[in-house]
Amino acid sequence: MTASLTKEQFGELLAPLAAALQGLDVDGADAAAQAEARAAFAGDLVTGIRAAAMAHVDSDWLLPKEAGGIRFGRVAKDLHGFSIDAVLMSSPGPRHRHPNGEIDLCFTTSGDARFDGHPEGWVVYGQDTTHVPTVTDGEMLILYFLPGGAIEFL
Repeated sequence: MTASLTKEQFGELLAPLAAALQGLDVDGADAAAQAEARAAFAGDLVTGIRAAAMAHVDSDWLLPKEAGGIRFGRVAKDLHGFSIDAVLMSSPGPRHRHPNGEIDLCFTTSGDARFDGHPEGWVVYGQDTTHVPTVTDGEMLILYFLPGGAIEFL
């Protein structure tokens, strides 16, 4: 089934995950653990999303844009209060600030990839944090959940 999904159907797969992430305390010291408790990385929901995303890396809707060797696309503009972007990267991306925080679901696609030093799984940034998102030692497909769709490129 995942080989023939549309962008809208992928959004339907993401809806329960976005709902589960609502209200996550992005400023908490254990924010990534909270995300894991709400949606286990090895659980059926995330495993199904991973399979669907990987099956559509070369589709015309998941990662339709490219800049600086990074492929990306908006998956959902507002899904349970989040905008959701997909990004495929193996190098640094653009510096940005997270006014409302950022919840990242990271899938390794090659190598022993690390996202800002973290292995695949959940990575969470608090409100008003800034970073240059960087993948090293391989490639990752990352789903960025932005509360309120808020992001500021610097």
